[in-house]
Amino acid sequence: MDYKLIIKDIKAKKFEKIYFLHGEEAYYIDAITDAILEHALEDHERDFNQTILYGKDSDALSIISEAKGYPMMAERRLVILKEAQDFKGMEDLIPYFETPSEQTVFVINYKYKKYDSRKKSIKAAAKNGIVYKAEKVPEYKLVDWISAFVQSNGYRITPKASMLLAEFLGNDLSKISNELDKLNILIEKGTTINEIHIEENIGISKDYNVFELVNAISTRDITKANTIVDYFDHNPKATNIVVVVGNLFNHFAKLMKIHFLPNKNRDTIANSLRVPPFVAGQLLTATKTYNPKKCAANIALLHEYDLKSKGVGNSSFTSGQLMKELIYRLMH
Repeated sequence: MDYKLIIKDIKAKKFEKIYFLHGEEAYYIDAITDAILEHALEDHERDFNQTILYGKDSDALSIISEAKGYPMMAERRLVILKEAQDFKGMEDLIPYFETPSEQTVFVINYKYKKYDSRKKSIKAAAKNGIVYKAEKVPEYKLVDWISAFVQSNGYRITPKASMLLAEFLGNDLSKISNELDKLNILIEKGTTINEIHIEENIGISKDYNVFELVNAISTRDITKANTIVDYFDHNPKATNIVVVVGNLFNHFAKLMKIHFLPNKNRDTIANSLRVPPFVAGQLLTATKTYNPKKCAANIALLHEYDLKSKGVGNSSFTSGQLMKELIYRLMH
């Protein structure tokens, strides 16, 4: 079930008796929990009818006691077990899951990992409530997720701006949404967010970032690549060699795959590599610069510099020096 549909029902005051929220992506779990906190009770009802417990400090008996309590001058009670991944007695809650209170909304906030779906507790919870598994967004879908998120808030975003956010923030949806929420305050609704907005308000350089470095190396723009690496050397917070090596490895691995695709049109490449069509077009162009032999050599080179960045076979070179040497060898 889509988390947005769950939140839609919550806003419409359609509550389940149990919400068992678990999985690796904390953003969805927090979004559902926050919606329940906002809509389950009125402000004046919270003092006597809202209880927030923490997994590390709780036991099954006290949790069940809270969940079976009666609301005071309100339609329902709200009991939330936060940091439930630290709670060791989940299976001891089975009796409550099997016969939950009709007047309590019980939320289990189990983050950063999945709960074992074979356990009796989660099966019992599913019979009398909602079990929601929050999956991480795969990296190849991150740009689309950002675009959809921005549109849901009444804005648009350019593909390059989405790529900048994805490259800089990774697939931590909480970080991405927080940064985009800042833009919502500063930028008029209906605006198309571009890389200049990202640079001015989030602090990600539109010209000096890993995305632009990969593009420069892809087109063998030696001057631009050297300029960006020099910027990284003087601004260590911008990125680090591990991120640079990882992104370049992915780039040359994609080029190698394209070389051996029987059909090399843009749509086929986009589907095969799970990248946006405009990126597929850039990759296809890059294959004319880097033949299979050079791609293979560069992949081996990146493995070598990955080890050097971790101190293997390198006792004196700085991160900046390694990056400069690496990009020279990649393009020559």
